[in-house]
Amino acid sequence: MLPKLISTALLLLMGAIVAPLAVYLGLPLPYLLGPLIASGTIAILRPQILPAGYAFPQRIRIVFIGLIGLMIGAQITPELFSDPTALALRATALAAFVALAQLGNAYIFQRLGGYDRATAFCAGAPGGLFESIALGEESGADPARLMLQQFLRVIFVVSALPVALSLWLGAPVGSSAGLSFARETTDWVALPGIGITLGLGIVAGHLLRLPARQLTGPLLLAAAVTLSGLLVIELPQWLVNAAQIIIGTALGLRFTGLDRKLLLKATWLSFLSVTLMMALAGGFAALLLPLGDEPFDVVLISFAPGGLTEMALIALSLEANPAFVTLHHIIRILLTVAGLGVLSRRWRREKL
Repeated sequence: MLPKLISTALLLLMGAIVAPLAVYLGLPLPYLLGPLIASGTIAILRPQILPAGYAFPQRIRIVFIGLIGLMIGAQITPELFSDPTALALRATALAAFVALAQLGNAYIFQRLGGYDRATAFCAGAPGGLFESIALGEESGADPARLMLQQFLRVIFVVSALPVALSLWLGAPVGSSAGLSFARETTDWVALPGIGITLGLGIVAGHLLRLPARQLTGPLLLAAAVTLSGLLVIELPQWLVNAAQIIIGTALGLRFTGLDRKLLLKATWLSFLSVTLMMALAGGFAALLLPLGDEPFDVVLISFAPGGLTEMALIALSLEANPAFVTLHHIIRILLTVAGLGVLSRRWRREKL
């Protein structure tokens, strides 16, 4: 037990050291991707330095995934529902986008990549990085391939889109511009309320058997208390950073046994998948332009299948309405999770 505890502590220390370096290098989602790359490198190249049978403690991972759910759910405010007609039309368009992207990606990963059905569908989910990984684990998908494809999706989108917009606008956008939804200062009085909401959300997710329950439970409860006005959830920046370091470190360890051939194959498949999804996003953005005053680039960001926080931060950099972008991405994630949840339950029944 002690060597495993020491290994966990050293891995997290490594993640805490690497994360600021990732910030300095301008990586998107640096507090997540930096530790993930570091622990993933160990898992792929030097797994023998870890204790036999080592796995990152699941309870720690669940708690901090729940914190990410709280952060996302807290972005759902009454202002996001001020124009219900336009919102309904955009939600319909998002449902069509999710369905087309999911089917197209499943074809790419299953027919061209040779992945099994569960891995192909979960790897091709056009949103919900943590949710699709959690649902894939429940459905028997290959964890290494699933995580690799999902992280390549996020990396491709949140790297290419901010770079393209930065070159176009002549200034950095997104997290590389130093923007965040978290509080810079800590309101210690608010932490007990955050902790209670987190605990109740995790328990509710399990009792209700929600898909990706450790994330969706806190997410939905945070949205409920925010919309009702019972509680204002503002996570301090250090806590958000710590959650990303822990989740990134834990996920990177799932790449144990990954070889170079699989990495090259996954990169090629992800390029095809992201190209398809960005083409669909551009098409839907063009169709929805008459619905409002938002320019094409803001609507495109609202459909781009990248990280929710990163896409909203890009909108903030453009002096656009980040709530508009956030709501679209929350709807996209919920639609994706709902669809995968239905498929996951169907696959489990087929195995019985």
